[in-house]
Amino acid sequence: MKTRALWWGAVAGVLALGVALWGPIVSNVDQPKYTVVASDKNIEVRDYPPMIVAEVEVAGERRKAIREGFRTIADYIFGNNLSAQKVAMTAPVTQQASEKIAMTAPVTQQGDGEAWRVRFVMPANYTMETLPKPRNPAVELKKIEGKRFAVIRFSGMAGEPSLERHMDELKTYLGARKITSLAAPTYAFYNPPWTLPFLRRNEIMIEIAH
Repeated sequence: MKTRALWWGAVAGVLALGVALWGPIVSNVDQPKYTVVASDKNIEVRDYPPMIVAEVEVAGERRKAIREGFRTIADYIFGNNLSAQKVAMTAPVTQQASEKIAMTAPVTQQGDGEAWRVRFVMPANYTMETLPKPRNPAVELKKIEGKRFAVIRFSGMAGEPSLERHMDELKTYLGARKITSLAAPTYAFYNPPWTLPFLRRNEIMIEIAH
């Protein structure tokens, strides 16, 4: 009994620490501003203003692609750029399917998977002129025009079953309102990997017409 009590005490301590750290982890990084146009439980329609992103395109399985893309862009913002300047970390990191890679020689094996665009939104105080230029040619700085998205928010580990379930829920919402999507869904992940699953913020975003 004493061992069990100590174990539960340790679990409670970890949970309390996670709750205490969740606010600073999320709130101390820059996040894109948006206006909520409509909401229904865990689904919102949001208007986002123009923003600048650092983007890299990675081929392969989704989880592996986002890890590789994250490392590449993190390398850029941590100082591997022409100015050797650090750029503040932001949330979320986003991932969107790109077009299939052409199956042409001599890269036939690389053509079997999908390409994923992995992005960090740059802090709002930067412009295209003031952002440090990447040394790695795989990292591209882009200005994205303002857009409207339908967004579903959920917690957990965001594995494939969870993504598919919430995607279906979001598509049902759009279908019931006869709203047409304009682009492939974007996955948005807000928290570092050590965040407890129930404290994580994940989103699926689908661009829609104004």
